[in-house]
Amino acid sequence: MRIFLIGFMGSGKTHWGKQVAQKLSLPFYDLDEVIVAEEKRSITDIFGESGEEYFRSREKEVLEKIVDENLNMVLSCGGGTPCFFNNIEFMKKYGTVVWLNTSVDVLLHRLLKERVQRPLLKDLDDEDLKHYIIRKLNERRMYYEQADVIIDKEDAISMNDFIQTVLHA
Repeated sequence: MRIFLIGFMGSGKTHWGKQVAQKLSLPFYDLDEVIVAEEKRSITDIFGESGEEYFRSREKEVLEKIVDENLNMVLSCGGGTPCFFNNIEFMKKYGTVVWLNTSVDVLLHRLLKERVQRPLLKDLDDEDLKHYIIRKLNERRMYYEQADVIIDKEDAISMNDFIQTVLHA
């Protein structure tokens, strides 16, 4: 069983991924963390030094490698992962894709608190951050909507309900 968690930054992919993996006794991976470990540099540095095209290519390679090496796992994907190189189709072919469809207001609330740790957001004021979230969500929605499972109220769902929803997809 392979479970891919997708959604916007701050949607709870890593939080839920770790919990689901633990509950189901599956290995957990955070795609961005694996890329950082392999590249020995931060996502910000990869983007700044090598560009987005290089990052997206590495993201695809690492995604395929993780899938190739794991028949069972939970993978928290980067927010843009499903939007490039037909990654959404690849993930759907090899597992269950779960979109954490978190509201703009919840994302804004979470990201305001995390803004300092997120280089792409640190220079945005509150209003600009909200517009950024809305714009990026609109760009990515067509990919996110292809998920096998859509969780609309992840902040109000129990772990057991979450797991049952995913397992019955």
